[in-house]
Amino acid sequence: MIDRYSMPEMKSIWDLESKFNYYLQVELAVCDAYNKLGKISDSDLAEIKKNAKFDIHRIDEIETEVKHDVIAFLTCVNESLPDGLSKYMHMGLTSSDVIDTALSLQIQDSGRIILEDFENLLSSVKKLAFEHKDTICIGRSHGVHAELTTFGTKVLTWYDAIERVKNNFERALEQINIGQISGPVGTYSNVSPEVEKLACEKLGLKPAKISTQIIARDYHAAVLQSLALTATVIEQFATEIRHLQRTEVRELEEGFGKNQKGSSAMPHKKNPVLCENLCGLARVVRANSQAALENVVLWHERDISHSSAERIIFPDSFTLVDFMLKRFDNVVENLIIYPQNMLKNAHLYGEIVYSQAVLLKLTELGYTREDAYRIVQKHALDTLDNNGNFKENILNDDKLKAHRDELLKCFDAKKYLENINTVFDRFCENKVQV
Repeated sequence: MIDRYSMPEMKSIWDLESKFNYYLQVELAVCDAYNKLGKISDSDLAEIKKNAKFDIHRIDEIETEVKHDVIAFLTCVNESLPDGLSKYMHMGLTSSDVIDTALSLQIQDSGRIILEDFENLLSSVKKLAFEHKDTICIGRSHGVHAELTTFGTKVLTWYDAIERVKNNFERALEQINIGQISGPVGTYSNVSPEVEKLACEKLGLKPAKISTQIIARDYHAAVLQSLALTATVIEQFATEIRHLQRTEVRELEEGFGKNQKGSSAMPHKKNPVLCENLCGLARVVRANSQAALENVVLWHERDISHSSAERIIFPDSFTLVDFMLKRFDNVVENLIIYPQNMLKNAHLYGEIVYSQAVLLKLTELGYTREDAYRIVQKHALDTLDNNGNFKENILNDDKLKAHRDELLKCFDAKKYLENINTVFDRFCENKVQV
């Protein structure tokens, strides 16, 4: 991933030096297992751990000749070992034992960063939701004004969705907390299952229940899909912010720096560039998850058609989602809210959004639903077509004047929002402590 979208801690997990370091961790864990089983002496193990190292430039030199990066890595490490000890390195293993187990370690370390990102974002979103629990705004369906809600309620739905994708990610992370040390085609032909058990225990992993020289790629697809779902939920809320920042709406805005410029041509511009950026990056993560799905289908016990794609999609997806969670957290923390604009938009066309309340009141007063709907819709459409005032139209209707006082009560925001506290209370009981 390019530096523009990479955070240092995540980037360091996926760089080349780090990849080979994870390989070495796996090889040394296997040596440690052999030591516990009496096949490598304490002194030999100590010498292996003391001397085993690699140099990525030397690995590149060797790979130029052997055309195999794991063999190049092992050759480089063996060059660092005292005479007679290289025989213990990679004993009974195949390349995938090292690659897949190391990849699981990378995923777990990356996952810890992502989970911390989730917690920080959830905290920011929760704070925003409760700050604006009673900030009235218009709810929209089909992009059109529907009925009143509050901005805090809108944001509370963000919290709920973010928590769901976090839980989904945690499940995928737990499933892939596995390693394999099972040799060619997974039959333990030259390595004992006990070596796998001890090595995985050393690495903090569980042995895969079964492997076919590789760990089944549906595990990996589940991880990438959980990241794609996370990116998509972020895009959902970034899109909401973009809509609400439109000039004719202007209910909120991204934070805008003192020296920031919005356009090279138009000085008045304040564009939702951070949210637009998040929407674009979500597309990349989703595309990567498609590649992960296609990686599930391999020939027989294994092939390596997945390998080339995984060298890209795993580092890029983890790096991008880390960046996206941090960026969206920054957007939420610095969001500028315009409550007066929210209120103004909610009452456009003479409080037309109270149409359902008027409809229901008329049915209470004895009108059939069909007649009540026809009357209310007539006034509502006339209001829209003529830039009128729905409330005045209803209250001035000669046929409805006898019910004027009753109808006046329909235009009451408190009544519409009287259950907002119930929503928040229920949420507090189940999820959020404030």
